[in-house]
Amino acid sequence: MSVDLPLSVVVLAAGQGTRMKSALPKVLHCIAGRPLVEHVITDALELGAADIHIVFGHGGGQVQQALSGYDLNWVEQMEQLGTGHAVEQALPAIPDDHLVLLLYGDVPLITVHTLQRLVAATAGNALALLTAKLADPTGYGRIVRDTAGKVQCIVEQKDANKEQLGIDEINTGMLAVKADMLKKWVARLDNNNAQGEYYLTDIVGFAVTDDVVINTAKPDEICEIEGVNNKRQLAELERAFQLRQARQLMDDGLTLRDPARFDVRGELIIGRDVEIDINVLIEGQVELADGVRVGPNVVLKNVSIGADTQIHANCILEESVVGTQCDIGPFARLRPQANLADKVKVGNFVEIKKSNIARGSKINHLSYVGDTTMGSGVNVGAGTITCNYDGANKHQTVIGDNVFIGSGTQLIAPVVVADGATIGAGSTITRDTLAGTLTLSRVEQVSVKGWKRPRKTEET
Repeated sequence: MSVDLPLSVVVLAAGQGTRMKSALPKVLHCIAGRPLVEHVITDALELGAADIHIVFGHGGGQVQQALSGYDLNWVEQMEQLGTGHAVEQALPAIPDDHLVLLLYGDVPLITVHTLQRLVAATAGNALALLTAKLADPTGYGRIVRDTAGKVQCIVEQKDANKEQLGIDEINTGMLAVKADMLKKWVARLDNNNAQGEYYLTDIVGFAVTDDVVINTAKPDEICEIEGVNNKRQLAELERAFQLRQARQLMDDGLTLRDPARFDVRGELIIGRDVEIDINVLIEGQVELADGVRVGPNVVLKNVSIGADTQIHANCILEESVVGTQCDIGPFARLRPQANLADKVKVGNFVEIKKSNIARGSKINHLSYVGDTTMGSGVNVGAGTITCNYDGANKHQTVIGDNVFIGSGTQLIAPVVVADGATIGAGSTITRDTLAGTLTLSRVEQVSVKGWKRPRKTEET
């Protein structure tokens, strides 16, 4: 048999997951922002699966909705009668000449590299098992071999004798075999065991009886075979997955101050000499060009950052584009459609939304800029806001080149501040300004002699 046979992947995802103590089906709990089962599906797609069969049960409607973007064959397991019974539900839809790869929806860290080895181990009509050696194999089925090292059977924990319990090689549950052989063996399963279930592992004994070669493959890391049964295990695999990503990024040249305090929930593309400090969260598609430096406690979601830009501590950037040599933060927020050209300065406690800021402009302190087109070389004073919302509609503010806006200014949109204009501090601008002029709006300052500040009445 060639391992180039069409590949049918069966993913078992019917478990209720009572130990998760959650209304959410177990396989929909997330690692790196994606459901556990989605990690498995993307691996199957990368392997080139011809079809993917999801065996579902508890919360099936939620699972189907969450994975609606994938082309999947949904197979309902009405009763939870064991792994053999679960696989049996999917087999009628799989052609006899396909290779079947069995995966689990709550084992999310399995890698394509390991699965490729498992599939390759089916060469020559073999049954391929993914096994591993554990210091503490408690809870797992044991791989029983003869004196020549050939696999003879798999014994589940509750059915194992004392000698078998001492075996440290365990069955992960993942296997690959030709469909016609699997169908024949599954049809022979019974539930005469301590659990009263149909164990898929019994097919190993059938393979031995039929003189079928049984090959094994090993994972690169133990975390690849670990499942999620409770929130503690979910957190442990989250950290394992994040460390895997961090190591790969560091191998690609990223400088991370602490890989243990770094999370990627999406994809990070980096240039050369990029540095990221602690507690940084990457979401969606993020691109950091050469020389970008990201300070601590920063959130970057679907953003592109130009070369030699610095993001200081405690900033949130979302759905935005930032040019080269910009300086952002600390405590700055770029909301969706904030587009900054080169050499823009956005200082502390500044918020920008749906605005284009041209080259070299500065918004240094405590300001809000929304629905605005700002020219180059603009200096925006502290406490300036664009009043872009009238309670029903958003309006545009246009600020020309080389404008100086004094502190505490309110720009009431729609309004145009012409090139070279200066706005006096504390002004409320309601009409378009002239180019190169000083515009201000202030009432006359008055001091009232003899005025007494109100005081609270003493309680009796």
